[in-house]
Amino acid sequence: MALSETENGCSGGEVGDSDVIVKTCVLGGFAESDETRALISSLPEVHRDMVTSEPATQRFLVIMNRYQEQPHLLDPHLEWMLNMILNFVRSESSPPSLVHLGFKFLYIICKVRGYKIFMQLFPHEVADVQPVLDLLTRQDPKDSETWETRYMLLLWLSMTCLIPFDLSRLDGHLESGGGKAREPIMDQILAIAKSYLVVRGSSRNAASVLVSKFMTRPDVKQKHLADFLDWSLTTISQTNDQLLRDIVVLDGALQSLAKVFKHGKRDDLLQYAPTVLQCLEQKHLSESSEAMLRKLGVKLIQRLGLNFLKPRLATWRYQRGSRSLAANLAMSQSTTATSAVTSGLESQEQEEDYDIPEEVETVIEHLLVGLKDKETIVRWSAAKGIGRVTGRLPKDLADEVVGSVMDCFSFQETDNAWHGGCLALAELGRRGLLLPSRLTDVVPLIIKSLTYEEKRGACSVGSNVRDAACYVCWSFARAYEPKELEPFVNQIASALLITAVFDRNVNCRRAASVSSLGTFPHGIDILTAADYYAVGNLSNCYLNISVYIASFPEYTKAMIDHLISMKINHWHSVIRELATKALHNLTPQAPDYMATTVLSQLLPMAVGIDLHGRHGAILACAEITHALYKLGLQTNRTVVDMISSECVDALKNIHQMVIRFCLLCRGFGGELMRPAMCGLIEKLSLSKMPFKNEPVIAGWQWLIDDTIKTLHLISSGAKDGIIAAVVSALSALCEEYYQAQAGQADSQIQDVLVSQYIEGLQSPQMLIRSGSALALGCLPRFMIHSKLKQIFEGLQQMCTVSQKEGSFTEARRDAVKAIAQVCTKAGVCANGSPDSALCSENVADVYGTLLQSMNDYTKDSRGDVGAWVREAAATSLMDVTVLVASSAPEILSPDLVKCMMCCLAQQAAEKIDRYRAHAGNIFLHLLHSTEPAVPHIPHREELLSIFPVETTTSLNWNAPSEAFQHITQLLRLPHYQYHTLLGLTVSVGGITESTVHFSSQSLFDYLKGIQNNCAALLQFGDTLLSIFRDNLRNDRVVIPFLNMLNQMLANSCFEIFTTQEKYFEAAFCGLIQFQGEVRKKVLSQLLMLLCHPFPMIRKTTASQMYEMLLTYDDVIDPVVLDDVMTLLSDANWLSDMETVRANRNQICDWLGVPRPQIVGKVTI
Repeated sequence: MALSETENGCSGGEVGDSDVIVKTCVLGGFAESDETRALISSLPEVHRDMVTSEPATQRFLVIMNRYQEQPHLLDPHLEWMLNMILNFVRSESSPPSLVHLGFKFLYIICKVRGYKIFMQLFPHEVADVQPVLDLLTRQDPKDSETWETRYMLLLWLSMTCLIPFDLSRLDGHLESGGGKAREPIMDQILAIAKSYLVVRGSSRNAASVLVSKFMTRPDVKQKHLADFLDWSLTTISQTNDQLLRDIVVLDGALQSLAKVFKHGKRDDLLQYAPTVLQCLEQKHLSESSEAMLRKLGVKLIQRLGLNFLKPRLATWRYQRGSRSLAANLAMSQSTTATSAVTSGLESQEQEEDYDIPEEVETVIEHLLVGLKDKETIVRWSAAKGIGRVTGRLPKDLADEVVGSVMDCFSFQETDNAWHGGCLALAELGRRGLLLPSRLTDVVPLIIKSLTYEEKRGACSVGSNVRDAACYVCWSFARAYEPKELEPFVNQIASALLITAVFDRNVNCRRAASVSSLGTFPHGIDILTAADYYAVGNLSNCYLNISVYIASFPEYTKAMIDHLISMKINHWHSVIRELATKALHNLTPQAPDYMATTVLSQLLPMAVGIDLHGRHGAILACAEITHALYKLGLQTNRTVVDMISSECVDALKNIHQMVIRFCLLCRGFGGELMRPAMCGLIEKLSLSKMPFKNEPVIAGWQWLIDDTIKTLHLISSGAKDGIIAAVVSALSALCEEYYQAQAGQADSQIQDVLVSQYIEGLQSPQMLIRSGSALALGCLPRFMIHSKLKQIFEGLQQMCTVSQKEGSFTEARRDAVKAIAQVCTKAGVCANGSPDSALCSENVADVYGTLLQSMNDYTKDSRGDVGAWVREAAATSLMDVTVLVASSAPEILSPDLVKCMMCCLAQQAAEKIDRYRAHAGNIFLHLLHSTEPAVPHIPHREELLSIFPVETTTSLNWNAPSEAFQHITQLLRLPHYQYHTLLGLTVSVGGITESTVHFSSQSLFDYLKGIQNNCAALLQFGDTLLSIFRDNLRNDRVVIPFLNMLNQMLANSCFEIFTTQEKYFEAAFCGLIQFQGEVRKKVLSQLLMLLCHPFPMIRKTTASQMYEMLLTYDDVIDPVVLDDVMTLLSDANWLSDMETVRANRNQICDWLGVPRPQIVGKVTI
């Protein structure tokens, strides 16, 4: 939808992202005029074949759909498009397929512009009536392929019904040439209208339009209106709204009646209105299960109500003024001159009173019931009906209607009633029918609606109510003078801004944002920060925008109170957690209010019976306390100085509720309460609460340990969050309360905790192992001092043993993470003690464990779960290496660095995008690290030429097309060749198409580049053979290796190695163990090598085949085994080719392999 540069008036390169978003939604005109003209002109050529007509139709549809939001841009072009298509339709030479295709194009235009506007362009002269009628008569109502033709013809016929002549004058002589009486045109149109009112599809809608235009003609209503109404009421009475066929018929009848009563004159229809209303009451459409029928029933009833009332404009309505600036200026100048006349007219209107029919009460009752319907379309139609009917009532009766609408806002009513009530109030306010005197009663209801939410099971309802309440505020702001709303501005502003920032539904936040006004306090500044796009992100609303709005005193307490009353106990955990973080950020705006009032409200909730409220309150207490601690640092005050002693005791005793009612910490309750309590422990510890050496600390520690021991009872979706909360709580708890002196641990607690968590590493429960490993990793430095060796041995043993068993993968991952964390906490000292720091004595063991984890390829039903361990090991290697290189680079031996870089290169060449990218980024980080610089990196200069510094940001490792063309260049570096080729093996021989394509292409490009380098070829061949030998029984490598080798043979890479002795002979002899097609191909290749032009190749091949048959005795039939081995060992494979070929053919015959045929060279 973007405009071209000419239409935009700027070049594409100068437009920012936000500008692009705006410009793509705005069009300057109908830019495809020429293309549209060409498409319409091509209809005679493309209509014959579906292959040509369908692309033209789709292209036309795409062009028109671009203007769905700005259909008025088509207005200058509608007439010529219509005339071009009608020329084809009117032509007698046009085949039916062309006519139908033309009407399909017309329908596409009509759909975009709207039938009310488009149908007015149809020619509607006297000469058009009969042709359109004849063409419509020839249509098949049951043909589903040509429904657009019937739809557009019905609309065209509707326009022809507007001719100002009596239709009987068009009949002429009613006798046809055969002597049969011809049916009058009026009867023909009526018959067609009735027939299409009972069909399925859009034609029924067009038929109702036809009826509304046709039945309101002066000549028709005299003859047929009563009969048609009788037919419609009979149809309504006799149909069953439970049957699909009857639903269609009922729909058509109701549509036609609603439009007739809309467009007809009141004097003509008033006599029939009571009968129609009585029929509808007997039908009980409000109880129908079909929403469309209920909507049509409401629409018809409101039209009946308008017919019962005289069409007058209520003089008592509130009028803000004209929308025209010139009119307002003129009105202000003539106010005094016209005041007397106006008052005289009002008194005259008041004197002209008349009795309101009794049926109006019934109409309003049905409309009020419609406000509570379960479908939005019914409620919206009822709300508009309330507004229209109320506009014709006297002031007293209208006020009663307003009171009835306000009854919808009862908490005994459903959310549907609240929504309908909001829509009705918006309509009444927009029409000036809600007088300012009623605002005192209405505004509190709207404010309640802005925060309406009712829990239903595991979710809630009410977003539509809040959205409609925003619409009410929008309509009020445009319906009333600012002085009328001035007493309520602060209330409405606070409620709207709270909805704009804190509502869970993005539509409600955006609706509230656009409904806010600049007349609010600080309105312009707030609207700039909380605009339509800014409120789209929920986290941004809670954590950033709310802080800005709360900086204005008018809104601070209102926002805090809303979070406490509505969001802390919200049913959705994400909202509760965001609300607590928002309270943390809002605390600096009102610290005294938080400390004295908010905490006092939260602490009883924290030990209440409501689970959600308890969860949110505990988190909120933690966040507010920590925020107060941060503020106290600026004024040299502690938290105890800022909150009351009662609050301190209550915070201290919250955990006792969890311990006392530990059953609440099982199942779903435990998934919420345990991380909440851990969050409380963490924040209170960080806030330095004076609880040291008190029993509460032991209680907190028990809760942490019990959570780790019961992790296996937690659902999989919540365990990661609980483990993270436990680790954070334990770290903060140890840091604050377990130091005997500064930097020195309480030895008793240290021994207990370290021993306990090391013992947990041997638990049969995987999650207990994970929790224990991460707990060891989070311990502060003083807690692992003199315990490093014991901790590292426990983590190393778990990694090694469980990897051999192929179990506890997640625990190994967490143990690998813990190793790096422990090393980071302990620090590096080259000559230090291995029990206190990372030093020369234990650095090799640390790297050995991490490098061993880099080769973890454990698989289970979830797939390559070992990748989790490899990813953690790569990260840990980077962290430890950077740590050592910055403090004691001398303890990093060249072998350790070489092994690390080679393992990273292998992972950077493998097939899984995520882990390839992770390893590749770490490889580049270590390579380009300068502060500190990693020593002893093999081939550093060559690596820097392959990976310049700009590749750290520009190279996308996730894209195989970019990654492999760089990583394959490591094959020319001897130290990296083996591991890089090992990683490439699983990529080239894999099954992912893109990975296989780009990795194999890069590998073959490398091989082509070294064709003339015998030493490089020999080294590559030896490396390839080493990989095969080292992984002979490893299916993860062997199967991709065979696939890769097959691709190399298919791409003539085998010719590269034919001059190298002992390579492919040995490779093929190793492959002979695989049965099936592989064995047949291997035997064929070996037998071809027995007649190689180079004698040494023949001799070596015979020797390798002899050893192969000794090793694999099941390769050939035992009957001929001795003969084959004798010939291989005794024959002179260095003799002339004729002798050698005879011996080779003899072996082929014994093995049952076809003899290779000599292919002569073709001279071109």
